[in-house]
Amino acid sequence: MIISVASGKGGTGKTTVATNMALSMEGGCTLLDCDVEEPNVHLFLHPVIERRETVTTFIPAVDDSRCTWCRKCADICRFRAIAVVGQKVLVFPELCHSCGGCQVICPEQAIGEGLRELGVVEWGEGAGVPVVQGRIRVGEAMAPPLIRKVRAAAKSDGTVIIDAPPGTSCPVMAAMRGVDFVLLVTEPTPFGLHDLELAVGAVRLLDIPCGLVINRADMGDDRVRQYARREQLPVLLEIPFDRRIAETYSRGRMIVEELPEWKEKFRDLFRRIEERVEAAPKGRTEQ
Repeated sequence: MIISVASGKGGTGKTTVATNMALSMEGGCTLLDCDVEEPNVHLFLHPVIERRETVTTFIPAVDDSRCTWCRKCADICRFRAIAVVGQKVLVFPELCHSCGGCQVICPEQAIGEGLRELGVVEWGEGAGVPVVQGRIRVGEAMAPPLIRKVRAAAKSDGTVIIDAPPGTSCPVMAAMRGVDFVLLVTEPTPFGLHDLELAVGAVRLLDIPCGLVINRADMGDDRVRQYARREQLPVLLEIPFDRRIAETYSRGRMIVEELPEWKEKFRDLFRRIEERVEAAPKGRTEQ
């Protein structure tokens, strides 16, 4: 089973939920940090990195000696990553989405495979939990291909928990597509509700069952719960605005270790997710 822990906005406690649930599971799991622009699972689990792999992606490499400047490569590119100016082909690597259309359509076979570095994927283990994390290259804008590499690194069997990026943009969709369940972490504030509505819309677009965790549940107002009831979204766990939890988090410690009574609550959260997945129609969206 694959669970993606997501949120409409940053700072809701998504990583807190993902790491503590992973550490609580009796059968074990693999934790994927797909927030590749700012991974922070390592701040809590302190994994020992055992292996690193550089991830690259295709960009067109033009052979000027074979090019006839027919412009077919520029015409097919929806992202304007390649342009023909006079008798010169210009490539803009930052705009390229690596579809390979320019290479396929070139009648002179003048476009070869160039490579652009996206970042690295790292494998390790922390607190007994296998961790795979991605780190995007500074200045790189194309996070989804790196996220897909992180997801591909997980074992095909067993439970996988994904710490997804915040928001509802392309990186988040890459971290949610094809999973069995999306656990949305929110907070009972106007901003939390606004971004939760966007996140729920994204999840429903992918037709994936989902549920909510309300963090800092005893502050703010009741509009998030009203929205959940209206949209028939199950609230699977509420985490109070507790000073002990805040102090534990601020020291980079795990809630389930500092406050052992929470281990059973996170185990119960996982069991409730299992029940929802078993009850949901089969046939999730392909990755």
